[in-house]
Amino acid sequence: MTQTFPGPEHTTGPHLAPPRGGGRRLGVLAVDEGTTGTRAGVVLDSGAAGPVRYRPIKVARPDAHSVEQDPMEIWTATLEVCRQALAAARAEGIEIRALALSTQRATAMLWDRVTGRPLLPAVVWQDRRYAQELLAFEAAWDQVLIGRTGRPVGSRAPFYWAARQLAEHPAVRDAHRAGRLVFGTVDTWLIWQLTGGAVHATTATNACSTGGYLLERHAWDEEWIAHQGFPPELLPRLCADDAGFGTTDPAVLGVRVPIAASMGDQHAALIALGGLAAGHGMCVYGTGAFVDVATGHRPALPRPGISGVLAQPGWRQDTTTQYSLEAYSSTTGSALRWLCDDLGFFTSPQEIGELAGRAAGAPASGAWFIPALVGVRTPDWHPEAAAALGGLTLATGRADVARAVFDGIAHSVCDLIDGVAGTMGAPFRQLRVGGGVSGSDPLMRIQADLTGLPLERVTDSATASLRGTAYLAGVHEGLWSSLTEVVEAQPRGEIFEPATGPDERAERRAWWRELMARHLHPPGRGAAPDGP
Repeated sequence: MTQTFPGPEHTTGPHLAPPRGGGRRLGVLAVDEGTTGTRAGVVLDSGAAGPVRYRPIKVARPDAHSVEQDPMEIWTATLEVCRQALAAARAEGIEIRALALSTQRATAMLWDRVTGRPLLPAVVWQDRRYAQELLAFEAAWDQVLIGRTGRPVGSRAPFYWAARQLAEHPAVRDAHRAGRLVFGTVDTWLIWQLTGGAVHATTATNACSTGGYLLERHAWDEEWIAHQGFPPELLPRLCADDAGFGTTDPAVLGVRVPIAASMGDQHAALIALGGLAAGHGMCVYGTGAFVDVATGHRPALPRPGISGVLAQPGWRQDTTTQYSLEAYSSTTGSALRWLCDDLGFFTSPQEIGELAGRAAGAPASGAWFIPALVGVRTPDWHPEAAAALGGLTLATGRADVARAVFDGIAHSVCDLIDGVAGTMGAPFRQLRVGGGVSGSDPLMRIQADLTGLPLERVTDSATASLRGTAYLAGVHEGLWSSLTEVVEAQPRGEIFEPATGPDERAERRAWWRELMARHLHPPGRGAAPDGP
């Protein structure tokens, strides 16, 4: 998760029970390997995260539909920040009990088992190069998959990508024939590297994002995977999120500690942000916006008429799965960076926030922004949709544009929240927010007004994924008795209460829905509706 806005200062929470290490300070080395960078830090037995080391990672876009990364850069960045965090822990006299991983999901790669080198660039979860080809599977497979895996075919498929590489690249084909080919997502790749090639595995929260995970059986959907042309013998071993994944190779990391937990990053953040009971949810604003909510011990499957809401394991602890729902928009922080770095409209996301804060109250200028830079998922599936900025006149100022940008992001997040609540069949009981973009007070005020919900911005939102997976690892290793113990001991965050009434809220949401309908289905390129 990228820190886009300055967030609130981190403070330690109330003390838990006395350390289980006989007075020694204990901790978990936690890694958060995200799309744009890797960070590592030690989560202490208080539940607080210590100083975090960070290294950015390049994201390549060879064409309009492809998004790639270098697997070796992912690994070397992870190794570098882990070594830095371990050195800091040694200097502070902290005993590291375990290592915990949280990773970007559905980013897949192929490598050589003998050399340990990747054979191709990794295909990132934002990649849409095969979206049109996958459309051919929808009629026969969508409803089948929704019932089995909690999601339709969609516009990305790591197994289909791998099958195409086997067909098209001689080096991949030769490695497969020689029994040297290894396939995995980022968690699989890092576990393999950290254990010196001893463990080839993935977890429930990472497997589900590939679209090939049977929700209620904790097994691969081998029928669907084989239908895409993927050889089943290449599948990683499927584990619980706290299964224990061997130990780190001292020759690699310098220490031998158990890898006690591995999770998809948003699932880890859901734990850290308190999504432990049904109806308790979170929204993380990073590169994209992710809305997740816990739904209990039975999956709440997607409903007809609501697109883009996915059922998945929130986390699997030993043999028990806590399920969740998720919806996401790919462009939140990335939209702000695009406006600043690529178009030069603003000097920084902070400037957008400052300008938007000056345009108090509901937008009156008529300017509007739809942040659909890579399509729309929820409430309707439109992968071909594009972003748009409109309603501009000679009277439009920079503050009006900034406010329109924030309104567009907040409305898009509201679409996610409404879609998740509609699929769950119940309103959110609690909504906590985190991630870099949540550091903007003006955006959080707009978001609270549009959702009608009090939003709690957690105190240390930037480390949510680090802490969530560390909490799972720490429970496994005996640092805490339960997830509830450590999560509830953390300090409460700032609350943003709605300042608008239900009538104004309904009017503004209706205006947005009409704007989106005209943008996605323009009647002869008609004008946008008047602002509220």
